Amino acid sequence: MDAVEEQASDRTHRIGQEHPVTVYRIVAKGTIEEKITSLHAWKKDLAESLLDESSAPSHISTDELIGIIRGG
Repeated sequence: MDAVEEQASDRTHRIGQEHPVTVYRIVAKGTIEEKITSLHAWKKDLAESLLDESSAPSHISTDELIGIIRGG
């Protein structure tokens, strides 16, 4: 969940909502948002692997990174 979604979820509780709130993220295939979501997931995985001392850091080639950005 990104900051905007967290803010919206938190706001519902501040205005008095007492029941659980479910946030759905809908990302259309082939959109820039899909590319950004993929890039964020890759960055999160890379950061986790760098912080995890028990595993070697992940490496990504220039071609793989360009593929993520272009969506291919």
